[in-house]
Amino acid sequence: TMAHSKTLLVLENFIGGKFVPCSSYIDSYNPSTGDIYCRVPDSGKEEVEAAVKAAKDVFPIWSSKSPLERSQILNKLADLIEHDLEAFAQAESKDQGKTITFARTVDIPRAVYNFRFFASSILHHTTECTEMATMGCVHYTSRTPVGVAGLISPWNLPLYLLTWKIAPAIACGNTVVAKPSEMTSVTAWMMCKLLEKAGVPHGVVNVVFGTGAKAGEALVCHPDVPLISFTGSTLTAQRITEKSAPHCKRLSLELGGKNPAIIFDDADLTQCIPMTLRSSFANQGEICLCTSRIFVQRGIYSEFVKRFVAEAKKWKVGNPSDPTVDVGALISKEHLEKVRSYVKKAQAEGARVLCGEGVDSLALPAGNQKGYFMLPTVITEVKDESCCMQEEIFGPVTCVVAFDTEEEVIARANSVKYGLAATVWSSNVGRVHRVAQRLQSGLVWTNCWLVRDLNLPFGGMKASGIGREGAKDSYEFFTEVKTITIKH
Repeated sequence: TMAHSKTLLVLENFIGGKFVPCSSYIDSYNPSTGDIYCRVPDSGKEEVEAAVKAAKDVFPIWSSKSPLERSQILNKLADLIEHDLEAFAQAESKDQGKTITFARTVDIPRAVYNFRFFASSILHHTTECTEMATMGCVHYTSRTPVGVAGLISPWNLPLYLLTWKIAPAIACGNTVVAKPSEMTSVTAWMMCKLLEKAGVPHGVVNVVFGTGAKAGEALVCHPDVPLISFTGSTLTAQRITEKSAPHCKRLSLELGGKNPAIIFDDADLTQCIPMTLRSSFANQGEICLCTSRIFVQRGIYSEFVKRFVAEAKKWKVGNPSDPTVDVGALISKEHLEKVRSYVKKAQAEGARVLCGEGVDSLALPAGNQKGYFMLPTVITEVKDESCCMQEEIFGPVTCVVAFDTEEEVIARANSVKYGLAATVWSSNVGRVHRVAQRLQSGLVWTNCWLVRDLNLPFGGMKASGIGREGAKDSYEFFTEVKTITIKH
């Protein structure tokens, strides 16, 4: 096996501007073939300690640069990633299992835009000032960077969500220790190779690879890391909250969702059906914003189901590097098993699977037989209290159920522990506003899905998280505010 391991890509931690080998490694798989394709450092306390020290040492230098200087560096980094867009897209697709089309059109362009967006927004923040003429006082606020930011990002949109954290953190003058998912570390490692060329001083961005249990835990527990931004599961977030409580860390937690799509009988189905297919199955359903509960008003229910299933069956599953493929591989063997188990549970409860898993046969190219693939799956006749309607499945599975009244569907949509995103389809403007007001959800899209303005707050209610991110929100999270009063 030694000869074999020489051909594998071996990643290294990036600490203080240098690539540093690790004493032990984890295997990372190519989800579309089931083969090991790279080795990722299995970092722990020691590596995190070195990274935090590097970040802490350079903090005084980086935080004293002007917003304009930092902005220029972020823009340069954006240019460098964009220049290598194709290489990044290929790597993301191979590492994560997503289609090359999705990586090319969504993941990498958005990672580039994250840097450009915060490079711009950092130049436009203003502080507040009030006067108390009767007291002869002026009050004003000043904002300063917090220190070393611990950033933990997930495996579904690897570079996209990592840069959504790194960009605002360093734009505001913080330094960073980031830990990407051990399952999808390659694009983060590729980005590290561009940092010096972009003019990022050594130690401003450190990337430590490894598992949540070891590397993530060490980062969360480190006394010199005052803030943690995490995207991932609610379960992990509970642990992060407990571990960071003794240090009073500030937390931004973007967690799961069980997002409803509510389709009223006056919806334009010619737009609604293709978009709801996307909101259910894009990126293999591995997006926290995907819709996995589709509520359809009874008058159009049977027509919707018929057309939705017919279109779902046209989605092509296969080799992610084939540009005609719609659905790539799921992230891991374990995750595929977990997603499949939900479909089995639904069937055991008497629900009907109309297409996909266990119903239709999946024909894969020769090289992809051992990959972690699954057909888009549509389940009906499932009860609201079923685990398939309550828990985040995070795969290409969606449940379609009927409803009668507006009142009823709002109550049912809100009857889960999550509250991240919702979509509403209707041509009645009054109804759209009424329903949007009452949904317990951080984001509501009407007659569209995943249209994002990065200026506006992003985040969830209930078990979907704490805090918001966006131009103003990220700035507030990544800076300390101070109120200064002067009597004259």
